[in-house]
Amino acid sequence: MPHKLFLISAIVFVSALFHNAAAGQEFTREFRSGTGTTIEITNEYGRVDISATAEQDAVGSIKAVSTVAIGSKDVVIETSGSTTKVTVSPADKKKRIDISAVASKGTKIKITTKAGEVRVSGNPEKAEVTTDTGTIAADVPLEDLRYDLIWMLSKPRIVSDFQTEQIKEISRGRFQIKGKYSETDQTADDEEIENPQAIELDFTTARGIILLNVPPSEVADDLRDRPLTEAAKAIIRSGDSILTDAIRRVSPKKFDEYTSGLPPFKREPSLAERTLEQNEKGTLVKTAIVRVTGKDRRVIADLNADDFKVSENGDIREVLGVKPSNAPFNLVLLLDVSGSIDNYVNFIRKAARNFVETVGKDDRVSIIVFNDDVKTLSTFSKDKAMLSESLDSFNAGGSTAYYDALAYTIVDTLHPLKGEETAIVVLTDGDDNRSFLAFDTLKGAIGESGALIYPLYVPSSLVAASSGDINANIDPLRSRFMTLTSKSEGEGAELAKISGGVYYPITQLSQIQTAYEDIVRQLRTSYAITFRSTLADSGRRASPRLRITTTRPDSTVIIGSIETAGK
Repeated sequence: MPHKLFLISAIVFVSALFHNAAAGQEFTREFRSGTGTTIEITNEYGRVDISATAEQDAVGSIKAVSTVAIGSKDVVIETSGSTTKVTVSPADKKKRIDISAVASKGTKIKITTKAGEVRVSGNPEKAEVTTDTGTIAADVPLEDLRYDLIWMLSKPRIVSDFQTEQIKEISRGRFQIKGKYSETDQTADDEEIENPQAIELDFTTARGIILLNVPPSEVADDLRDRPLTEAAKAIIRSGDSILTDAIRRVSPKKFDEYTSGLPPFKREPSLAERTLEQNEKGTLVKTAIVRVTGKDRRVIADLNADDFKVSENGDIREVLGVKPSNAPFNLVLLLDVSGSIDNYVNFIRKAARNFVETVGKDDRVSIIVFNDDVKTLSTFSKDKAMLSESLDSFNAGGSTAYYDALAYTIVDTLHPLKGEETAIVVLTDGDDNRSFLAFDTLKGAIGESGALIYPLYVPSSLVAASSGDINANIDPLRSRFMTLTSKSEGEGAELAKISGGVYYPITQLSQIQTAYEDIVRQLRTSYAITFRSTLADSGRRASPRLRITTTRPDSTVIIGSIETAGK
């Protein structure tokens, strides 16, 4: 009888809570969690995100969120003994209600959903998830992990930060990946962790994707274990651990087959910078090529020596002179020739030839095209006639591996030019559907490359309209298809921001040539700053100890190459 009274009182309490917050769009409820407790969540029409903290036997919390008011019958929470049940069942099946919860270490978790994404993180004792098509993402400690992953109606689609066991077909059309993983077993030199927490993951999905310790934002669009492209192989050979791991996660079998035949990767020796000793010359005279941009990311012209301040390790250095720089650039023209522009090859060739004619006579240009894979039409050259002729050697069609092409350009084409002035000009619609890499995975490589990126994003339908394929007079919805996706818009702007370049969303074809001319003007507006340095010569790359600023408010100085006098 007392147990029944407790259960009834819990339901009454929850009903009163919802009644008081019926007009609200979220509510929060506490529950008992920790070792020996269980939380069960059923939410067929929304997301579920639950985290088990490192704390033991602390009070947990449940939060329900919707874009509309949550009614008293939309979510029911029942507590019986050590088990808390959360059932989301809105009267209107189109109403989406998301559930997030925080539990203590050692809580058992059971989640059932249909298409909604499920995220489990932290330190649960066991996480049991059942879903139809929703993504299941786990981020848990790996000291002592047991996992049992089942796909009921499709072949497995999984991305894991560690090597899982092989896929087994347990019956016709049903597949399983089952095994255990201990991080401390992977390296003999690691210190053993005392009493590692055992975590068990039991995931069952019809056709969903399972992620193990991989952020969803770093997952590529195409998760098939497919043959490696030439771009992917070049990225692997580069030794960039972040990019390489991303490819391994997508195609572990093909990755292992390819890397088994490669020699051990030798990392380049790092340059140990040192300060000049007193018995040496004392100082060096160096020249830094810099660009200065304002708050709008446009270059600032007409600066002089009084506008710059140079410091090393926080110590001010003497500026000997400042003058406009005429240093040539190494420019990569990266062209999207995927299926979205299959019928407009002549347009792409014409646009590329216009760029070649626009750049300076001393600039070196390389032309790379991409669809499913990359192809270098021309290595770096000043020969404009040869560059123009190379544009006759490609065919269009296929999918769009844009992110892979960018990574390939950075780690393969530009890698030998470290310390030189480099830039990438991209002509694409910005939508990737084939890369091994995800956009977020690229960010670090872009920042470290030092290359300026100038994305020119052209909606493919805009090119079609110019070719007479779309009649604006009879299609009042034409403008819908003349714009970029919001995803590509955001990524284009972020690419430019990370690299120090400028983003050009093209809405009229005449803007492409204007953008080319502006890019050349942006590149040419740079300064050669000569100063005294007490850091030993370390090549053409700027030292992290070097800082150059200006007196102009809201300005940013982008340091390019460094030259040491007498070298």
